[in-house]
Amino acid sequence: MTENIPNRNTAMELLKEYNKNDSLIRHALAVEAVMKYFAGIFNEDEEKWSIIGLIHDLDYEQFPDQHCKMTEKLLRDNNWPDDYIYSVISHGWGICTEAEPKHIMEKILFTIDELTGLITATALMRPSKSILDLKLKSVKKKWKQKSFAAGVDRDLILKGTEMLGMELDEVITKTLEGMCTVAEEIGLKGESQL
Repeated sequence: MTENIPNRNTAMELLKEYNKNDSLIRHALAVEAVMKYFAGIFNEDEEKWSIIGLIHDLDYEQFPDQHCKMTEKLLRDNNWPDDYIYSVISHGWGICTEAEPKHIMEKILFTIDELTGLITATALMRPSKSILDLKLKSVKKKWKQKSFAAGVDRDLILKGTEMLGMELDEVITKTLEGMCTVAEEIGLKGESQL
């Protein structure tokens, strides 16, 4: 069988086939936007990075106990290229897969996946419920409160920033900027006047 080079439409159809939960779809859209944003910064393939971000949690709603493993199977069943599959499952490195992030794209996905969750939670705590007026300082303040968004693995994010050779503040800022590009689609436009 020949591999299919996926496009956004086929990725979105597949995502929606296995995910009905709005918050999971919004998370996928947030990660997609951040991946696209970073691809632009690094002068990489924005479409490929976007698709990898969009599909990264394909199996999470229906198969949380087999996270990444079922995604690998589903993508193989749909004849996705090996490099796409490896990149997608590498975000679970050390948690549910042994696929280590090697390419810059994989390291970004590994780092920003959890971070988008922290940023979303921080934005929703604001009076405006908006990401558009959210600043680095506010995210850092919530970062330090271990009880806030306790499910966000801050050590994993730090491990990712180390792999990237980037400062945490820079990664947070760029992730925030990427998420702002889809504020409305991810439900974080809120009441911001910006």
